[in-house]
Amino acid sequence: MVKICCIGAGYVGGPTMAVIALKCPEISVAVVDIATARINAWNSDHLPIYEPGLEEVVKNCRGKNLFFSTDVEKHVAEADIVFVSVNTPTKTQGLGAGKAADLTYWESAARMIADVSKSDKIVVEKSTVPVKTAEAIEKILTHNRKGINFTILSNPEFLAEGTAIKDLLNPDRVLIGGRETPEGAKAIQALKDVYAHWVPVDKILCTNLWSAELSKLAANAFLAQRISSVNAMSALCEATGADVTQVSHAIGTDSRIGPKFLNSSVGFGGSCFQKDILNLVYICECNGLPEVATYWKQVIKVNDYQKTRFVNRVVSSMFNTVSGKKIAILGFAFKKDTGDTRETPAIDVCKGLLGDRARLSIYDPQVTEEQISRDLSMNKFDWDHPAHLQPTSPTSIKTVSVVWDAYEATKEAHAVCILTEWDEFKKLDYQKVYDNMQKPAFIFDGRSIVDVEKLRKIGFIVFSIGKPLDSWLKDMPAAA
Repeated sequence: MVKICCIGAGYVGGPTMAVIALKCPEISVAVVDIATARINAWNSDHLPIYEPGLEEVVKNCRGKNLFFSTDVEKHVAEADIVFVSVNTPTKTQGLGAGKAADLTYWESAARMIADVSKSDKIVVEKSTVPVKTAEAIEKILTHNRKGINFTILSNPEFLAEGTAIKDLLNPDRVLIGGRETPEGAKAIQALKDVYAHWVPVDKILCTNLWSAELSKLAANAFLAQRISSVNAMSALCEATGADVTQVSHAIGTDSRIGPKFLNSSVGFGGSCFQKDILNLVYICECNGLPEVATYWKQVIKVNDYQKTRFVNRVVSSMFNTVSGKKIAILGFAFKKDTGDTRETPAIDVCKGLLGDRARLSIYDPQVTEEQISRDLSMNKFDWDHPAHLQPTSPTSIKTVSVVWDAYEATKEAHAVCILTEWDEFKKLDYQKVYDNMQKPAFIFDGRSIVDVEKLRKIGFIVFSIGKPLDSWLKDMPAAA
């Protein structure tokens, strides 16, 4: 029986291994992590992450050929293929701080693999890593191998949170990169055979190591660039009276451009986009390509501008002050159908409003009060370090309350900010919301999901990203 072990039981390792176990019943799959609480959650009825369809897959395989364990060394030693899916956070200090990926956890994993291995292994990079990481890992393994052969492959993930299981079951492509040597070709074939249980062979792409590593960074950079591009257009639409939804539709019908990732919003979030672009910027700078680095930096700059612009619009519309005013925040996760709050635009928007002394009432169907308190207490990039290096007891902010009902959040509020596109926010009884709010009642739609005209007829003053402004907002332009 082939044995697979994955080091790291997070958003990538857990779902990926669960689907491999589901589709390859003859393969034994172990997911290991040093975080006892996380492993306990994977073994319980309340999984540590929320993804549609994940619970069914895990419960179908757990205890049969899918195991979650803290006994890292045992499972690594027994495995034929070791996936490494550990954090690669952005460095917060030292060389490359604020841009470069911190490979501390990767190096530690590689040294442990070399230390405990008693048989040849294929080591698979599953985390998003900088180009040429495989070379560094190879050196660590080679210099510590004690007669054992290690072959390194790059197999980056291309999952979208909220649709991860669907993406794993029916991927656009599976990318496997390896050395162009007989050993590399043999290892690529072994991993290809695993995926071929359910993925059509023509969707399994094989490249050299460096192409696979760079393809992941490039894919995220291109997707983030599309979002920043349409968000830049949204600012221009508001200034000119154009409607960004109509502009997006018009350009999306061009087959060369396509319609995906052209929805304007308060900004992109998630664990990958900003981190990977900063990483790309650093790699460009290290390779003497400052113009290329500047190009990609601008994608993040526009994203930050969009969040600042939104906060400024809220404050300027409400008589240039939100001090002491209750503002309802609907949605805290970075996108719908996930409880993930990493780099969510809601953090910067909330911090911006709190900076003007607003009182916030926050509701998100999947994010806990503890997580929201933690996010609002953290410094930038802290979220991507292990839990024991994060603030243990998040500071509770007196002017923030977290509630479990949208109507409770909006009751007596001066304004509503929609920051996540949860379907339930489209279906709210907005007449009821309006009746229970302070007047004038404002709605700031950061996701373009509400029927603007319908809400204006109810009596709301509505700002929706990239939509023509109503007369009230025209009289109170957002500060730059």
